[in-house]
Amino acid sequence: MESISRVLQRINTIEQRFNHSSANGHDFSAVLAGVQANDSINEKNFASDDISKIIDYTAKKYGVDSKLVMAVAKVESNLSPDVVSSAGAVGVMQLMPETAQGLGVRNSKDPRDNIDGGVRYLKQLITSFDGDITKAVAAYNAGPQAVTKYNGIPPYTETKDYVAKVMSLVK
Repeated sequence: MESISRVLQRINTIEQRFNHSSANGHDFSAVLAGVQANDSINEKNFASDDISKIIDYTAKKYGVDSKLVMAVAKVESNLSPDVVSSAGAVGVMQLMPETAQGLGVRNSKDPRDNIDGGVRYLKQLITSFDGDITKAVAAYNAGPQAVTKYNGIPPYTETKDYVAKVMSLVK
């Protein structure tokens, strides 16, 4: 337990150095403590408000709009860490195994790990599409190659519907 305290203190020191704090003015250790405070929480029964806290913190950490991240997570999995799609995408942000591995996600069913990877991926897409959120969301669903090929939302019904659902939740 002492080593965890040292790690949390180090995280706080680093956050203070870069003036990072979560959306509600809490530091990472406060968010973590809030998630850890409920001993009944595990990978199988994360409450949606806990998922929301993780999303808020992680979105702020990577400079992504938390409403956008929440919308993607709701459309992808309805905030469920246990969902596995027929294509093999896993967890809250529905990361494909290859994508998760490339992002360094060790456990896609762990909401913290999954959301961290999903938000980092979304940030990469936003950056690679010069801040175009619609293209980034389309790429999250269909892959960046398809968005590049069609210079926008690919003409796939699934992707068009996906982008419409996500964008309607962001507003």
